[in-house]
Amino acid sequence: MKSSSLLVMLLAMSLSLSNVLAEESLTEKLDAQTNDATRTAKKAVNRAQEATCTDSDIECLKQKTKNRANEAYDVTKDKASEIKNKID
Repeated sequence: MKSSSLLVMLLAMSLSLSNVLAEESLTEKLDAQTNDATRTAKKAVNRAQEATCTDSDIECLKQKTKNRANEAYDVTKDKASEIKNKID
């Protein structure tokens, strides 16, 4: 009996603590949307450049690889910032 009441109490405490994460402010949400829009625009520009690449296949592949690496970096940086904002 005591263990079940202890379990219920722990469950209630954990549910109440789950709301401890701060909500993103309006500015932070706007920054996240801006980052998404910027990444989408950069991605579209990169794809257009890759489609019109007239260099050798090796040079075009090098450019494509560089673009993908930059896009992955931007996504990682932005998502880390969004997670930080959710925790703060």
